[in-house]
Amino acid sequence: MVNSLSGYKSANLIATCDRNSNTNVAIFSSLVHLGSSPALVGFIMRPDSVARHTLDNIKQTDQFTINHVNENIWQQAHQTAARYPRDTSEFSATGLTERFVPGFTAPLIDESELCYMLKLAEIIPIELNGTLLVIGEIKTLFCNPNAIKEDGYIDIEHLGTVAISGLDSYHKTQRLSRLSYPKTDRKPSTISINGR
Repeated sequence: MVNSLSGYKSANLIATCDRNSNTNVAIFSSLVHLGSSPALVGFIMRPDSVARHTLDNIKQTDQFTINHVNENIWQQAHQTAARYPRDTSEFSATGLTERFVPGFTAPLIDESELCYMLKLAEIIPIELNGTLLVIGEIKTLFCNPNAIKEDGYIDIEHLGTVAISGLDSYHKTQRLSRLSYPKTDRKPSTISINGR
C-alpha cells in the first residue's frame, strides 16, 4: 500500500559493470531529477541488508547507465528484480542486450530508446531508514532522434516509455497536453508537441 501512495513513477533499468567486467542490470522506480547544470540524477538504494550488486559495482567503477523501460521490454525489466547470484548477469538471464561505448565500463541496454551514461557524484546516507541517495552526473545521452523536439523536449510517449505504480504494476501513458511556462499575469496556453 505505501509503495502505491506516490502514484506513477518512472521505470528505469540501471546497468553497471564491476572491475572484472561482470555486468548487472536492475529495475528502479526511485529516480529523481536533481538539477540541469550540472545535469544530476539521483536514485534511492535500499538498505544493504542483502547483497546490492548495483551499488557495489558503482562504488568499484564510479560509472552506471540509466535506461528507460519501454513497451517492448517491461516484462524483462521486471524480471531483473529477481535475486540472481553475483556470477549471473541479468542481461543473459532476461534476454536484454548489452551495448558498450568505448571509454565507459557500464553498458547501455540496446533495447532502450532513451539511455544515458553517468559518473558517480555522491552517495548520501539517509540515516532515518538506512537507504542511500546515489547521485550521478550525466555525461552522455542516447535517444531516438525522432523523439527530440525543436525546443529540446523529449517525447517519451513516442518512445513507448512506461511507468510503474506500486512494485509490480506497469502503465502506458497518454499525454493531456504541453502547457506554456506559468506567469502570474496570464493563464497557461497549450503548446504544440514540437515546442512552438
